[in-house]
Amino acid sequence: MSFKDLFKFYKSKNPPPNLNDVLDFDNTERISSQIKKIDVGNISGSNKNYGLKPNKTWEAYELVRHPGLIFIKNPFTSIGQRYWAVRCLQDYSKKPNKTNLDSFNLVPDGKEWWDVCHNNNDKLLINKLRWATLGYHHDWDTKVYSEENKGDFPQDLADLSKYIAQSLGFSYFNAEAAIVNYYHMDSTLSGHRDHSEENLEAPLLSFSFGQTAVFLLGGESKEEQPSALFLRSGDIVIMSKESRLCYHGVPKILQMDSRFWDCFEEENLVNKEFKEAVNICKEEVLWKPFADYLSNSRININVRQVLKRGHKRLCGDPEEKT
Repeated sequence: MSFKDLFKFYKSKNPPPNLNDVLDFDNTERISSQIKKIDVGNISGSNKNYGLKPNKTWEAYELVRHPGLIFIKNPFTSIGQRYWAVRCLQDYSKKPNKTNLDSFNLVPDGKEWWDVCHNNNDKLLINKLRWATLGYHHDWDTKVYSEENKGDFPQDLADLSKYIAQSLGFSYFNAEAAIVNYYHMDSTLSGHRDHSEENLEAPLLSFSFGQTAVFLLGGESKEEQPSALFLRSGDIVIMSKESRLCYHGVPKILQMDSRFWDCFEEENLVNKEFKEAVNICKEEVLWKPFADYLSNSRININVRQVLKRGHKRLCGDPEEKT
């Protein structure tokens, strides 16, 4: 079945799709012939800033049909999931980051989207945010990055991405651009390939929080039959090697059967630079609006390296390697 046909199959509402063939990493015995477990390097450095469990406990797998597609089963602590949800909703939606709302003047000057939604209980506005771009801003029309269209990349997200990349052997990964996608229960993401970056050798990292997605990964042609897998809250997908330029998409969002962020125990999440976000995670009253959002939505952060190794600018001469 082609990518288009399988996408249509899983997107269907009436009748709802049969999900028996979706790879479920909560039952690895059932799919053992389609995956292989991979080792995670025990690198130095603290993971407390990122809300991660020790990397020696991570469950990481590669798909046999798709070399380079790595799946990490939720390595986040519950407060870690809360932290990244808060950052995506409250902070990454702020200017100078760019969002799909910018051209519609839906947020009053001097106000922030999350504050307006929360203070006014504006349920219409809260569902209108679909994406935010960080660092090098993705141009949805030209698909081309430029030096004139970029902002500062969040340091915490850069550190998280680098730590995970290094744990999997990608020693020189630098996070330089990200798209944060905000999905609701009727949202989809059509099949596409990510090929705008100058550096297509570097992996693409994808983080999921909130409701469950059916994720399709195909080949370099839409005629190839894709694999389908569940992405639950906290799961990470890394597209590297052959899988880096494959078609992928999200035809379905599903109501999850448990709320991972509610299994909350006091954890020593340390991030001095973003104390406000950490405090929100620890106070149930402050956390509640974020939990309400996640109960009917999914957040995906996909992070990529734009520049070739050793380059400081697009199309520039290589400088000192970092």
